[in-house]
Amino acid sequence: MGGYTGYIIIAVAFSIIGWFVSNRLKSKFRIYSKDQISSGQSGKEIAEQMLSYYGINDVQVLPAKGFLSDHYNPANRTVNLSPEVYQGRSVMSAAVAAHECGHAVQHATSYNMLKFRSAIVPVVKVASGLQQYLLLFALGGFGMNMNGAGGTILIITILAFGVTTLFSLVTLPVEFDASRRALVWLDQNNVTAGKEHEKARDALKWAAMTYVAAALSSLVMLLYLVMQLMGSRD
Repeated sequence: MGGYTGYIIIAVAFSIIGWFVSNRLKSKFRIYSKDQISSGQSGKEIAEQMLSYYGINDVQVLPAKGFLSDHYNPANRTVNLSPEVYQGRSVMSAAVAAHECGHAVQHATSYNMLKFRSAIVPVVKVASGLQQYLLLFALGGFGMNMNGAGGTILIITILAFGVTTLFSLVTLPVEFDASRRALVWLDQNNVTAGKEHEKARDALKWAAMTYVAAALSSLVMLLYLVMQLMGSRD
């Protein structure tokens, strides 16, 4: 399978997978955003309650702009919630707010995988910035002498993909652990109960699947490039 052909097949296949997972998540978001939780708390209130429970007093809960823009920023210690989550009083808002606070708890307790992921961010930014340009040269280089410039370019491309793939793989335990912490806290504090809790679990499962799809895509592309390099030297 040629360089361009193989790349196109992999890119298209994982674009379809990513599209499916993303649309499934959006569908779950719309459904669970309509299911009001019995506790009646907003995402902002839930986030503040969870942070207080863990004795985290130096993290602010702020409104963010954009759909599914929720994130925890360790640099300025803020939990940023999209309008639907910040103001919402639904299963989805409860699940997402608690998940982002799960990252704040990880930060406060020096969770090893989060520390490692944060440490490699500067290298990842450089690698991801160069990756697309390197890939173009590498794919074009499959027709070149792999013992010369083509091989060197391909090796550099593999190293760049290796860094971003590592970041994607490290992200998985960070995200799964944040969801685990969120679900345990929601259950123990009766924020979500019964069917509400199962829906919260399902929502976070599909949110995690977006990271799984991204990591798998990156890993497959990395392995493909390594196989191209090894094949060119036979």
